Amino acid sequence: MKDLYDFTEDELRAELEGLGEKPFRAKQIFSWLHAKGAGGFDDMTDLSRGLRSLLKERYSPGGLAVDTVQCSRLDGTRKYLFALPGGGFIEGVFMVYRDWNTACISSQAGCAMGCRFCASTVNGLERDLSAGEMAEEIYLMERDTGSVISNVVIMGSGEPLLNYDSLMRFIDIMTAKDGKGMSQRSITVSTCGIVPGIKRLAAEQRGGAHLQINLAISLHAATDEKRAELMPAAGKYSIAELMDAARMYYEATHRKLTFEYALIKGVNDSDEDAYELSKVIKRTRAPHLVNLIPVNSVTESGFRRPDREVCVKFKNKLENFGINGSIRRELGSDIDGACGQLRMLRSREKGGAGA
Repeated sequence: MKDLYDFTEDELRAELEGLGEKPFRAKQIFSWLHAKGAGGFDDMTDLSRGLRSLLKERYSPGGLAVDTVQCSRLDGTRKYLFALPGGGFIEGVFMVYRDWNTACISSQAGCAMGCRFCASTVNGLERDLSAGEMAEEIYLMERDTGSVISNVVIMGSGEPLLNYDSLMRFIDIMTAKDGKGMSQRSITVSTCGIVPGIKRLAAEQRGGAHLQINLAISLHAATDEKRAELMPAAGKYSIAELMDAARMYYEATHRKLTFEYALIKGVNDSDEDAYELSKVIKRTRAPHLVNLIPVNSVTESGFRRPDREVCVKFKNKLENFGINGSIRRELGSDIDGACGQLRMLRSREKGGAGA
């Protein structure tokens, strides 16, 4: 059965017209799915019984199911283990900030990038997620919490730029005016540095204008050698190529660039690392923020985070070199819901680490 969450409004209109239905029905159904939070076709009370029966026969209103929810006792962050249709699992995180709620969602089940500090890649890549599955992660969190999610970061498991078409479809669905109506500027896409994908984003047009999403680039090292060691698949592209692509994105969109940098004790946290990183960032000649992330515990990596004093010193060094830096606020670490800790397996399948 076709998943209606995966249809754009135009595609839904064409689908319904093929069934002999009036075009305005597409707007009603799209709104029920993406704006009103319908959990099934029976919730769509302004549709005829006949149409609802037809929809039940031919389509599904999503396929994800919440398997497990963990709530942090430290900050209220909620981590979700979602069961995928056909088998398999992904994780997502609901985070509460001062004035808004953010969902961190996955774009793939697992990950093929092989980053040594990240749990998402431990068991490799199972498959891409559809745009509808990505959207449904958000809606299941909203139903569970009773809260509206206004911001989305695609920083869960997977490399979104290796699932490019589904990513673009997801953005179109999220920002459609008859649906959730989210601003592009409320969406952040995190990439390990897939240079061709960043260039495609720079050229992407939506509604006659350049894409306006936020781009976060996982850097984690300031030399090609060290980066290739920490991020094997990302090492295919040199840092010089990556910074050139980042500059292209800024020049096309005028959106500030974010660079993610996991601080790992004794690996990339020295004064020399800070100096080399400052030289790399300056290549973009663009407004930027370096988001410093003291590496989170992942059993398989063996990496450790630096002391707080070392992290602050590293940030201050960057600022002395003219680079804007911040130390990321850690949410959900007590439930393995922080950066780099998401997986695709049940806790009992992975020996108790994570969800």
